[in-house]
Amino acid sequence: MSGIDTSRAFRSLGIAVLTVSDSRTLADDRSGDLLIERLSSAGHKLVERTIVADEISLIQEQLRDWVMWDQVQVILITGGTGVTGRDVTPEAVTGIADKHIPGFGELFRHLSFASIGVSAIQSRALAALAGTTYIFALPGSTGACKDAWDQILALQLDSRHRPCNFAELIPRLDE
Repeated sequence: MSGIDTSRAFRSLGIAVLTVSDSRTLADDRSGDLLIERLSSAGHKLVERTIVADEISLIQEQLRDWVMWDQVQVILITGGTGVTGRDVTPEAVTGIADKHIPGFGELFRHLSFASIGVSAIQSRALAALAGTTYIFALPGSTGACKDAWDQILALQLDSRHRPCNFAELIPRLDE
């Protein structure tokens, strides 16, 4: 049966949060704040948080840096997943990804449909692995971040979730 198996131990993960925006600052980054509140409430550790402009090279530089840190198992990105000319997060992630996790984007858009209808099609949310680090790229809206965390990530990053989860795979990602 699907759900949290309370007989298993919870494993806290180290998570970095990256906001991609030309206009946000730490003072007004509500989506970044929401993700940090959610991951902390779930028992995970915030390793670092930063904001970079919508530039492929800047996004990739930050991602490559965090992927090298042993204490970062997960990177959450908020912003830059739309279809406008400045939205380049998917291209940046794809450029450093070793493996793609297409089901994440598909499931996210399916769940978003319940909240925002056919506008969900405009999201290019995605997930990938770079080395042994999970990267999840989410839209910049607080609603999208809330939906992604509450309906997908909270469960898939919880080592107790059954029948399976991303957290339990971490020790085997470099086999």
